[in-house]
Amino acid sequence: MARKFLYVFATLIVLAIAALFVYRIFGTELMRTAMVPNVDFRALPANDAGAYADRRMWLSRPDITQNNPALWTPEGYAPSPSPAAAVFFVHPTSYLNRAAWNAPLDDAEANDRAALFLRGQASAFNEAGEIWAPRYRQATFGAFLTSQAEANKALDLAYGDVLAAFDQFVSAIPADKPIILAGHSQGALHLIRLLRERVAGKPLAARIVAAYAVGWPISRTTDLPALGLPECAAADQTGCVASWQSFAEPADPKLVLDTYDASVGFDGKSRVGTPMVCTNPLTGAQGGTAAMALNRGTLVPSADLKTATLTPGAVPARCDDRGVLLIGDPPKMGAYVLPGNNYHVYDYSLFWANVRADAARRLAAYKAR
Repeated sequence: MARKFLYVFATLIVLAIAALFVYRIFGTELMRTAMVPNVDFRALPANDAGAYADRRMWLSRPDITQNNPALWTPEGYAPSPSPAAAVFFVHPTSYLNRAAWNAPLDDAEANDRAALFLRGQASAFNEAGEIWAPRYRQATFGAFLTSQAEANKALDLAYGDVLAAFDQFVSAIPADKPIILAGHSQGALHLIRLLRERVAGKPLAARIVAAYAVGWPISRTTDLPALGLPECAAADQTGCVASWQSFAEPADPKLVLDTYDASVGFDGKSRVGTPMVCTNPLTGAQGGTAAMALNRGTLVPSADLKTATLTPGAVPARCDDRGVLLIGDPPKMGAYVLPGNNYHVYDYSLFWANVRADAARRLAAYKAR
């Protein structure tokens, strides 16, 4: 089962992600009908940090030793027996149901999908740190397809859970333990808000090894100053933000850029034309070009999609002027590449071994400091 996670993971989410792009292309009511909830938003009671003292509120945490999805590794790798950091990981959208604006915490289907995300993404950090990944009442995917006020309410509710989980996480770990923050897509969106509200200008900022806000755009000019941490400019830099969005060449990121350019940054100014944060995951540095020889390992599926092989040197990477990460012509990763050659589904797996090494390197630099 574990060896199939990348492909099951992709299968489960691709229709939802593709729906977003189809909706933006055609502007029809079809996608709204299929995915946007047709019920009123339900204002549920907020969870506080105390709720997350309950182990059942977590998909992964250090005392979950059986069936912990974040402890998965490909052949040749293993979780550290004594990780030095604590990792707070926020999984992306795994609730596709339109029956509610927010996922119930006990939704088995959404939780199973979330566990698959942890195997494919959070596992990259299990050498550097012990992984804490909360269950949260995530906004359903349809919330990203509408401008209805209910969508923002759903995201606020989801973020409230993430915030409560984070506060419990911080209180549960030793006061001097270094922290790695990571997430993807909706998880990265909540992580960015967490940086603004719990890290920027706070003493906690000194404990952040790095924040991996992958798969969500961050404007260097209108967003980054509000996060309290700079962009990761060098491979051994600590206390910084790493982010990228993967496209194969020939790339057509117009759908992403048009939406981004139509939005407003954290400073209240338009994001139009502003460059996005683009960390090159092969070098750990800001921007630049890296040859495929620097890729330590891409998780590549077999032809029958039953196994995953960590393949070195499979994918190069370079950041373009807008901050889109271009990956050349990658190997066949499966049938789940999105319109415009968008490899969003594979943002972590394309560079799994490099992300793992990046976290370990930054942690070593933090400890040396």
